[in-house]
Amino acid sequence: MFDRQPVLYNERVLIRPLNREDFGALYAVASDPLLWELRPASNRWQKDVFKQLFNAALDSGGALTVIDKGANQIIGSSRFNVPDLKSSRAEIGWSYLARDYWGGAWNPEIKRMLMSHAFRFVDTVYFRIGDENMRSRRATEKLGTRLSEETEIIKMPDGAPVRHVIYEITKQEFADQPLLPS
Repeated sequence: MFDRQPVLYNERVLIRPLNREDFGALYAVASDPLLWELRPASNRWQKDVFKQLFNAALDSGGALTVIDKGANQIIGSSRFNVPDLKSSRAEIGWSYLARDYWGGAWNPEIKRMLMSHAFRFVDTVYFRIGDENMRSRRATEKLGTRLSEETEIIKMPDGAPVRHVIYEITKQEFADQPLLPS
């Protein structure tokens, strides 16, 4: 069984299961409109819209809270999705980090921790990203992922269809990567 809500940690980061009490701290992160500006659902900074995302994350059974251990504060969230364990694929997605944590080692460090965990159970990890979200696409490419030929059209809450691209990495490709600097 894939443990979709592990507790993972290193010197700087604690990743633990999301809980209801995290709403206020996560909304403080998510209320920044710039976090969502390139995402298909760019209105998630609005409290009522974020509440729907937060509740869906709780209901998913795979949502995680990311904490900066040094500052002892919640800095973001991510989620595991394993639609079919027989396929030996897991998705890491619905991720967001406070803007103060963009552009450095935080995202790669967090994603490497999540991938390391996932590869205990599956052979491939994938990321589904809105086609036009170049910020997330570049960050995902820096993880050593590759753009697959697979795409998906996903209907957004407003009914608009949005093309998503899929990036993936195999367990072997991940193992062959040099360690990223902290």
